[in-house]
Amino acid sequence: RLISGRIGPQWGRQLDRLSALAALADDAAFRAEWQAVKRANKQRLAALVQRDCKVTFDPDALFDIQVKRIHEYKRQLLNILHVIHLYARLKAGEDADWTPRCVLIGGKAAPGYFMAKRIITLICKVAEMVNGDAAVGGRLKVAFLPNYRVSAMEIIAPGADLSEQISTAGKEASGTGNMKFMMNGALTIGTLDGANIEIREELIKLTGNDDAFFLFGLTAQEVEAVRAHYDPVEIIAADPDLKRVVDLIESGHFNHLEPGLFDPILDAIKSPHDPWLVAADFRAYVDAQARAAKAYQDRDGWARKSIQNTAASGKFSTDRTMLEYNAEIWKLKPVAPA
Repeated sequence: RLISGRIGPQWGRQLDRLSALAALADDAAFRAEWQAVKRANKQRLAALVQRDCKVTFDPDALFDIQVKRIHEYKRQLLNILHVIHLYARLKAGEDADWTPRCVLIGGKAAPGYFMAKRIITLICKVAEMVNGDAAVGGRLKVAFLPNYRVSAMEIIAPGADLSEQISTAGKEASGTGNMKFMMNGALTIGTLDGANIEIREELIKLTGNDDAFFLFGLTAQEVEAVRAHYDPVEIIAADPDLKRVVDLIESGHFNHLEPGLFDPILDAIKSPHDPWLVAADFRAYVDAQARAAKAYQDRDGWARKSIQNTAASGKFSTDRTMLEYNAEIWKLKPVAPA
């Protein structure tokens, strides 16, 4: 309603008309209205999380969302390692200039996919520990959404601030969740993989920079080059933050009553044959997350970037795709809709 009230309703059939929002990103009154709409959507999402997860999300915190099929290449594991990193920082008193963050992860694993289910278990155990620790004091919240579904996504996408699109470069064919988040004004943290590449390109075309996209990680070409000499044990030893995270998992901090529960995950992270290169991208991911956290502290600036994401999302329309297919392949005469 806010968008239609400013640029007209035609964008519903011609998504590229959203580019008209770019000029409104510089309008302080419009940014304030945008933030009000976003906050209402975050309150609606917080209510869903409270109902389904029994976890309280603060609408003023950064809503950090990853919802998609649970698979090692999509690297929900990298996400939860970062959550453990944040938790360790809070426990160590490293909380200067802190940005409150609510992390929501959701998705389904194939019935026989052992590692995917073990990663879900780690997420749930970490969430239980973080949410129940008085020392964290609500500055970090974590929830795993059960039964991720379309009706939930209709609430999740409009309420997201940060969209996690962190697959190992070269592994994602395309992905459409990142497009839905972008259209709803979420900023992306991601690798140069799948549709992330085009999302970033569209933002650069619109704004002249990629400030509204938090890029990190190896490129597909670098991934292939690293494989021949990949040594994650050395990477862990050289990075105090990653070592602290791995040590916490190894110590059984999240599974006191189930010794060895996460040994398969630790073995995967430390394996020189890990095809997903989790350890290799950890440092760059943590640094990109720090940039996102810092950017969120400037709420007006974040609103500007949010509007820019929606404004640049017009390319990701099935109408545009069909028109291109028709122009290049089918060459049929278009028929106006009734």
